Amino acid sequence: MNDDSNQANRGKTSRRGFVKKSTAVLAGASLAGSLSIARSAHARGSDVITIALIGCGGRGTGAAIEALSNKATGNVKLVAIADAFRDRLDNCYRAVKEQCKDRVDVPEERKFVDLDGYEKAIHCDADMVLLCTPPGFRPMQFEAAVKTGKQVFMEKPLAVDAPGIRRIKAANEEAKKKGLLVAVGHHLRHEVKHKEVIGRIHDGILGEIKFLRAYFNSTGVWFRPRRPDQTEMQYQVSNWYYFNWLSGDHIVEQHVHDLDVMNWIMKDEHPVRANGMGGRQVRTPEWGEANGYGRDGVGEIFDHHAVEFEYADGTRMVSFCRHIPGCWNSFSEHAHGTKGYADIEGHGRSVLYVDGKEPMRWDRGPDGHQVEHDDLFAALLAGQPYNEVDWAANSSMTAIMGRMATYSGKVVEWDAAINSDLDLSPKQYAWDAEAPVKPDENGVYACAMPGVTKAW
Repeated sequence: MNDDSNQANRGKTSRRGFVKKSTAVLAGASLAGSLSIARSAHARGSDVITIALIGCGGRGTGAAIEALSNKATGNVKLVAIADAFRDRLDNCYRAVKEQCKDRVDVPEERKFVDLDGYEKAIHCDADMVLLCTPPGFRPMQFEAAVKTGKQVFMEKPLAVDAPGIRRIKAANEEAKKKGLLVAVGHHLRHEVKHKEVIGRIHDGILGEIKFLRAYFNSTGVWFRPRRPDQTEMQYQVSNWYYFNWLSGDHIVEQHVHDLDVMNWIMKDEHPVRANGMGGRQVRTPEWGEANGYGRDGVGEIFDHHAVEFEYADGTRMVSFCRHIPGCWNSFSEHAHGTKGYADIEGHGRSVLYVDGKEPMRWDRGPDGHQVEHDDLFAALLAGQPYNEVDWAANSSMTAIMGRMATYSGKVVEWDAAINSDLDLSPKQYAWDAEAPVKPDENGVYACAMPGVTKAW
């Protein structure tokens, strides 16, 4: 992070200056790519960094506000927004406008609604795009952003299946060639408590790491009842969290935060195999009816997962995530070594317990959701390389491999998982297209059955 005086000085830097500087020094960027980015950035002859937001849900709204409020520069403006649904776009626009009044310039002609709205927003005259739609859309939207030479912030996870991860990795190689900056919404990587503890773990304060534990146990998330006028595709996209082609299940969509921290502790190595169990025990069709969701309101995802991951050096990591009310909740990560252990709360404090010493504690510090945007814009202005995709893609794939293990009930090897051809995406992205999964005659979506389901 920069001090206030440096931030003030950087805020006065022209966009022409920082784009020239950044594209000149970014490792691996071709001269042709650098010139192309520079021409695009200077199109308006303005110092303002312009942003297009794609995905207007809660996280997209938050990301837009955080990008516009970044501490590196005040010369930033939202110029386009896109979402599949008009009501969410309107709600997002009002919220962002209320908090960032003079940094929002989105006339009606730059508000795009529908499944193809992202293409129109990406092709607007914006320097950066924020990709905050459900993760099932991430690979194709990242490919489009890279193709048009945009700087990118995209939310986690990066995909919901192995083919999607491979698409992300391939597009990122093009992003590197073009010298594009790409940030990923793993906000814990930017939080004081995580950086302090994990930095010391890497320095050996806990000795040899013996095993790891990760938790994302909660009561669950929102649900939107089916409307009579909705097509099946509209219903599923509206309730994207409950369908694997859109969310990847909550082990992928949420628990990926903790799994990423585990990989980070292991110096960004990924597990080599996984085995686990899980199911849909509480969120049944009967439960859905009793709680006003309807029989179809439980979707197809599990409500609990338990996975044992193994790293190449033999270190084991146990992972638990759950969406069941009335149970013990925890969003936390833990590392156990030969000289002590670490407890890290997702949105709380961190404590290091080293044998023979007083515990060391760190409060959370600034919210990483804001800091990740501060860091991205600081790198952009300073002309520094910035790309978080390589480790983020492996963390998303770690979560996908965990789902493969719980859905199948089998041991899953990394090489088999990452090379899987099981593609969850629909054949066509349109409201009247056939959805990848359908309810049965009783209005119930089937979920995976361990021992039967082919998960990769």
